[in-house]
Parts: sequence; structure tokens; C-alpha cells
Amino acid sequence: MKVGDRHYHTIWLNDDGHSVDIIDQRWLPHEFRVVTLRTLDDVAAAISEMWLRGAPLIGVAAAYGMAIAMRGDASDAALDAAWDKLHETRPTAINLRWALDEMRRVLRPLPVSERAAAAYRRAGEIAEEDLALNRNIGLNGLAIIREIAARKAPGEPVNILTHCNAGWLATVDYGTATAPIYLAVEAGIAVHVYVDETRPRNQGAQLTAWELNGHGVPHTLIVDNAGGHLMQHGDVDMVIVGSDRTTANGDVCNKIGTYLKALAARDNDVPFYVALPSPTIDWTVHDGVKEIPIEERNSAEVTFVQGRNADGAIASVRIAPDGSPAANPAFDVTPARLITGLITERGVATASPAGLKALFPERA
Repeated sequence: MKVGDRHYHTIWLNDDGHSVDIIDQRWLPHEFRVVTLRTLDDVAAAISEMWLRGAPLIGVAAAYGMAIAMRGDASDAALDAAWDKLHETRPTAINLRWALDEMRRVLRPLPVSERAAAAYRRAGEIAEEDLALNRNIGLNGLAIIREIAARKAPGEPVNILTHCNAGWLATVDYGTATAPIYLAVEAGIAVHVYVDETRPRNQGAQLTAWELNGHGVPHTLIVDNAGGHLMQHGDVDMVIVGSDRTTANGDVCNKIGTYLKALAARDNDVPFYVALPSPTIDWTVHDGVKEIPIEERNSAEVTFVQGRNADGAIASVRIAPDGSPAANPAFDVTPARLITGLITERGVATASPAGLKALFPERA
């Protein structure tokens, strides 16, 4: 996607051939900054402290982190230590573990002398694969938007509700939930997006709105609790969200608040779709509520908000009383029964074991 007049991915190899550049998302939407990750510790910090975020992008960053680690020491012990260090950064997003397992699978059989070059090569391939997966998700989701648009009056937009940021900032490019939206705009279909602010961290208000604004997509920022009201009044045609982990039975773990949107959608007969690439599917888990570990993040993300003050400076402001404790579960699980369909790179599946295995028979 473009930032100003330049096309960007969210992560790319630095000109030195071994460091990695990323868009530092902590400062968006008020400042656009690029930071260079030079060490394994840099990559681990970038993931855990959310300089970058989004399950697919976390996986790509982890793959490059393994490559950076192999430059200094490519022994079996170093390979396992890098896997361990990166794996502990974010416990919920399954793409992280998938990418780490894939890198170790490729590297373990190789001589130590060949591992660094092979690691950079495979990390680059994972990044390119992510881009292709997301574009295909966009094409499959576009068909759904076309179908809804065909039932509306000429020129009337398809109103889409999103939650959190599952845009190009959460992937290498295109995004998951936003990929169908971007392709719909390119196809000349009128769309309008309701953007949940998504507390805490405000990733809808700060990231999704910034993306859509830059791409010229009509949108309206809403508080998290406005979604149900809009659905009651017929203002939402469909919901599209992303996923940090999808179980083999179709449960979806996503940013906290997703479950409530799904409940409101079901009560108002609004189709609720989840857009996800196949590396986000955890085929070893069958009950999302019982089996997926939910990351509990720092309470400061709840008690403080970041924004730009009247002087134009980026500042963090406390909004809760001193001494008030806060809980910060980062994700919740939406049961498969509430999901209309899972939009993947291979097509749209029902949120069920049979639906997923029909698209991915090799997992049967």
C-alpha cells in the first residue's frame, strides 16, 4: 500500500542485506517512522512491545529474527535458543509458532555453514507468501461484497464493520479483513467502513482509520459499543474481522471485543465473516475457549491513552484514578456457531471441521 507517494510493505530487508526495516506502528497515525532491527533482541522487542503487530506480520518478523540470529551463531543450540526467545514474545498468535517451526524445519538438516543464507532465503519466501495469501483472501472476500452490492440500490454503499486492525499494517501488504475492501474500491464498488476504535491501544482508531484514509476509503470512526446500535438500525451490511488463531473446529481468537460484535451480529441477522490465511489455523486445537492461551498485557494500556496534544506533541495521558487496578486480556474467542464464514486464500469455508477440511483436505 502507499504512504504518500511511496509504496511500502510493513517489513523489508535493509540495504545492508541482513538487517530488517519495519514501520514502527507505535507512533501512528501522528508520525510515520521506520526503524531498523539488527539483532535477535531487537526483533523480540519489536514483537513483544508491539512496534509491529498482527498475527501474519508477527510470523514474518519472527522468521527474519531467526535469520538474523543465524548470522552470529548457527549452531543447533543457537537455533533452539532463538526459537525459544521469539516464541515467548506473544503467546496467542499462532502464526508466530508456525513461522518458527517452519524455519527450524528448514534449517535443522543443513550444515551450520549454510544456515544463515538459507534462513534469509526462507524468511523472504514467507514474506512473499503472506502477500499472495492476503491478495487471494481479498479476491474471495470481494465476491461476497459484490453479492451484497448487487442487492442494494445503485450507488448505495456496502456498509462494513471492522474491529481492531486486520489491515495491511497487520500483514506484509493488503491485510486480511481489509483486503476485500481495498479490492472492492479498486473494482469501483461503493463501500463505507465503520471502524471500531478498539480499546485498549485504539488500533482501529489509530491504524485502520489511518490506512483507510490514506487509501481513500470512505469510513467513519465509532466507539466500540456503537456497533450493536448500528446493526439494530440496519446500518451494517456485514462484519469482517481478522484472526490471531483459528481452531480446527472454526472458533476464532481475535482482539478483545470481537465476541461481542459477533453476538450483536447474530441478534440482528448481520453476516459475520473472519478473514484469515491458513497459517493462522491451529489444527491441534479444537476448543478455543478452553485451549487458547489469552495474553494478559500491561494494565497501563488500559489506564493510559496515547495521542497528540494541543501543542502537536505525542503524549501518554492517564485516564483512570491513581491506584485503580486494571485487567487487560488482549483477546477473546468467538465460537464457530456465531461465524457466517471463514474467508481464506482457498475460498470461503463454513466455521466447522468439515468446512475447513473441505478447503484443506491435506489436513484431514
